[in-house]
Amino acid sequence: MSEEYGTRWPQFSNLGDSALMVKMGEGIDPDINDRVRNLASSIESNDIPGVKEVVPTYSSLAVHYNPMVLPQNVLEENISLLCDVDPEKDESKRKVVLLPTYYGGEQGPDLSSVCELTNLDRSDVIQTHSGTDYRVYALGFSPGFPYLGGLDVKLHCSRLDSPRIEVPAGSVAIAENQTGVYPVASPGGWRIIGRTPVRLFDPSRKSPALLNPGDYLRFVPIYDTDEYEEIFQTVLAGNYTTEVLWG
Repeated sequence: MSEEYGTRWPQFSNLGDSALMVKMGEGIDPDINDRVRNLASSIESNDIPGVKEVVPTYSSLAVHYNPMVLPQNVLEENISLLCDVDPEKDESKRKVVLLPTYYGGEQGPDLSSVCELTNLDRSDVIQTHSGTDYRVYALGFSPGFPYLGGLDVKLHCSRLDSPRIEVPAGSVAIAENQTGVYPVASPGGWRIIGRTPVRLFDPSRKSPALLNPGDYLRFVPIYDTDEYEEIFQTVLAGNYTTEVLWG
């Protein structure tokens, strides 16, 4: 149980009759997100009878459960007890996934509008966007879609006035104070500034999602269309190895 500015966490609310939302704080904050991920891990490792799935987000998690096996009040008591236990300090190194990205052109049709909205030139947008290691706070929207924290305030800009019917898989986009990558082709209203040839979600892999909450993502600019195509073909052939740094 924690307390911030007079508010005690966790806070519980219903998500229908078989899911519980557990809030661990407010806003996009690494410490709050750590509490969310630690609690999610504790719930899963304790194997509470009746709990079916745990889904972490920025500052809360959804716990799907069978109310015929596990009454809501008992679930809340179990979760509160887990929150009172200080988690073991995570001594693991930070995992940084490197994602080659071609900015602008056909791969990033909204780069010019982002330049206009931010009063930055093309090179400044690319350098600023690729100059940060983004924390993966959660996956959602579509399979493997990473919600990334840490977008430089200089790049904050609005969503498109009219969303696209289809955004190509691999599109790197920004909207408001967030950036992300579309793992599969889908509708979307974020501003597309580039594209990666790497697959963020592949059902044929042992771990279909390339990224997990708690990872970090670094965009590595590609300046040659031939290099983009070479990586794309290597990915298609199943021979591409994603570069990962540990630190």
